[in-house]
Amino acid sequence: MLAPPVRSAPRAPRKPLYAQLYVQVLVAIALGVATGYVCPGIGESLKPLGDAFIKLVKMIIAPVIFLTIATGIAGMNDLHKVGRVAGKTMVYFLSFSTLALIVGLIVANVVQPGAGLNIDPASLDLQSVNSYAAKAHEQSVTDFLMNIIPSTIVGAFAQGDILQVLFFSVLFGIALAMAGEAGKPVVSFLQALIAPVFKLVGILMKAAPIGAFGAMAFTIGKYGIGSVVNLAMLVGTFYFTAFLFVFVILGAVCRYNGFSIVALIGYIKEELLLVLATSSSEAALPSLMEKMEKAGATRSVVGLVIPTGYSFNLDGTNIYMTLAALFIAQATNTDLSIGDQILLLLVAMLSSKGAAGVTGAGFVTLAATLSVVPSVPVAGMALILGIDRFMSECRALTNIVGNAVASLVVARWEGELDRVKLEAALSGHQLAET
Repeated sequence: MLAPPVRSAPRAPRKPLYAQLYVQVLVAIALGVATGYVCPGIGESLKPLGDAFIKLVKMIIAPVIFLTIATGIAGMNDLHKVGRVAGKTMVYFLSFSTLALIVGLIVANVVQPGAGLNIDPASLDLQSVNSYAAKAHEQSVTDFLMNIIPSTIVGAFAQGDILQVLFFSVLFGIALAMAGEAGKPVVSFLQALIAPVFKLVGILMKAAPIGAFGAMAFTIGKYGIGSVVNLAMLVGTFYFTAFLFVFVILGAVCRYNGFSIVALIGYIKEELLLVLATSSSEAALPSLMEKMEKAGATRSVVGLVIPTGYSFNLDGTNIYMTLAALFIAQATNTDLSIGDQILLLLVAMLSSKGAAGVTGAGFVTLAATLSVVPSVPVAGMALILGIDRFMSECRALTNIVGNAVASLVVARWEGELDRVKLEAALSGHQLAET
C-alpha cells in the first residue's frame, strides 16, 4: 500500500511589490543619492534621520540577544551542547577570518592598487588620523577581554555592548537550564516576551526607508561621489575582493552544505540594503537573527552565532585591513618583505577581534595594526580617510553575509537545521506560522 503524499507546510501570502521593505529601502537609497548630489547642503543636514534610525535599532538589540540566547540555551536538554556549539562556532570564525585576511593580502600583492602613486609620507596630514590612532592605542587584548565582563547587569544593557549582553545571556541561560523545574516559569515568561519584542522589531523596521534616505543623502552630500574617483583603484579592488570572497569562497561553503549563496543573499536583501544605506551592520542585527531562525536554524544556534560573529567573524573588515595596509605601503613606496607581511597578518588576526560592526571601527583596527607594524607609516591612513565611508559599506555587507552563512553552517553541523524551512525561505516562500 502506498504511503499518503507528504503535504508541505502552508506558505504565507506574498506582499505586493510596493509594500516590500527592500523595494522601499531601494527607492529611499536612490532618492538619498539624488538629494545629496543635487543639494549637498540639504543632504548633509539629513544626517539625523540615519542616526535616529540606528539608535532605534540599537535600542532593541540587547533585549533581542538576551531573549534569544537565554531561552535557546534554557531549552537545551544537554548543556554540553552549548560548549560544543560555541567551540564549533569559534573554529569556523577563526578559520574564515584568517582566510579573509589571506585573500586580502594575496589580491593586494597581485593587483597592487597603490603602485605608482609615489606619495611622500612626510607630506601627509597626520592630524586627520590622530584621533583614530589614539583610539587604537587604547585597545589591547587584555582590555578587550576584561571589557567582555560587565561591571553590572544593568550596565551591560544600558550601554548596549553586544559582547557584554552576550556574556550575561549565556550565563543566565545556563543557570535557567540548571534550575530545572524551578526555572520553568521564568523560561515561559521569557518565551512569551519574544513575540512582542520581535513585533517591535517589525515596527521599527518600517522606519528603515527614512533612515536609509537620510544616511545616503548625508554620505553623498558630505563626501560627494567625486571623492571616490581619485582612489577608485583601491575602492574597486576592495569591492572586487569582497565579491570574490563572498561568491567564490563562501559560495563554495554554502554549496557544500546544501544551499546557494545567491539564494541566501536574495533572502536577506532587506538587511543588506539597510546596511548599504547606513554603513552599519548593527542596523540589521535583530531582523537578521529573526530571519535565520525562520530559515530553519534553531534559536540556540542563531543566538550564539550571530551576536558573537559581530565581533569575531568580520570577513569584510579583515579583507579591508590587509588590503588597505598594503595599499598604503605601495603608495608610499614602502618595501614589505614576506616576513613583514606575515607579521602584518598575525597582528591583524588579533586586532580585528572585537571590532564592532559599526561605522569607523575598521579604520580604528587598521590604525591598531599599523601602530604595531612600524614598516608601514600610520600617516598613510590619511590617504584613505576620505573614501573610508564608501568602503565601510562594503565591509558591513560582507560581514553580514559571512555571519548569515556561519549561522546556517553551524546549525547544519549540529543537526539543528530544518531543511524544509530553509528551502522554503531561500526559494522566496516564507512558511505561514502555525
